[in-house]
This record gives sequence, C-alpha cells and structure tokens, in this order.
Amino acid sequence: MARINDDKIINLKINKGDFEEIYLNGDQGSLFLSPTVKGKLITTIIVAAILLILFYFKDDLSKEKFGILYFVSFLFLLCAVYLSLAINKVSKWKKEVVKYLKTLENTEIYQIQFNTKIFKVNLNDSKETSLWTEFTAGEISEKFIGLEGKFNYMFPKKSMSEADFNMLKDAVRKNVLK
Repeated sequence: MARINDDKIINLKINKGDFEEIYLNGDQGSLFLSPTVKGKLITTIIVAAILLILFYFKDDLSKEKFGILYFVSFLFLLCAVYLSLAINKVSKWKKEVVKYLKTLENTEIYQIQFNTKIFKVNLNDSKETSLWTEFTAGEISEKFIGLEGKFNYMFPKKSMSEADFNMLKDAVRKNVLK
C-alpha cells in the first residue's frame, strides 16, 4: 500500500485459481443447476409431467375439459422458452468469465487505486475509472469484495494482504454500502 495525494493503492497478486474459486463457486457455472436456471428447470419438469399425465388420460377428458390440455401445453411451451433464455444467460455469463480469466493469465499489473471520490482499476495499463457514486451495489464476504455499476469487479481476498483487504472493505462500506 502506498499513499499519493491521499490515494490508496492496492497491488493485487494474480492467481487465476483465486478468481475461479469465486466466480465458479458451487453450481454457479452449471447450465442446469445454477441458481438462475434451477427454479425454471424444476417448474418446466413439473409442467411436463402434468402434460404427460393429461396426454395419457386425454381419452377420459370430456369435450368441455379438453381445453385444459391446450392450456397446459401452452404453459409447458412458456416454461421451455423461459428455461432456454435462462440457460442462454448463464452460458453467456460463463463465456465472459472464462474470457476474463484468460486475460488474467498474462497479467503483469493489476492495481486498485482509490480516494474518497474516485475508484480506478489498472489491468496491464488498461485503466477504468469510476466515481464511487456510479456503483449501484457492493458485496463484502469473507472471500471477496464485489462492486457493481458502470464497471463490475470482484476482488478475491487471497489476491491481497489482510491490511489491503480491510482497507478496501472499509472504503466499500463507506462509499457504496452507506
């Protein structure tokens, strides 16, 4: 950590595994079991089971109740569309994460610089600057600090010293999680 004009600087030690551990935690990257998809998958399976049961007993349905078969078919189609959209969203997210993780393999400089107004990230001399007010959400856990806004960031605790992690945690609490 160094101080220049009241700016605080944190140099991150890059270990791709530290980032993978956070991004691909649990079922997060799974196309069918991720939190984004799981509920839609279960709903689609339940509606499909109901539809199969209705098709099996369709000869026993009266003409007045035959509309139920069409309604459940429509529900199944709707569930399938929402499920495919959710799977597509997870797939795109996973591709972006893998692409980002590949950029970390050849990283020589990964630095965070901030003061009371501005937050900067320098990744191999590609600099992104945000005002603290541009962050819409933040997350602090025992393993990482995440920021969402104009740019989205996730900084693993393992990539910095305990003192730097605490300093960043305090800044996020003060400027984002007010």
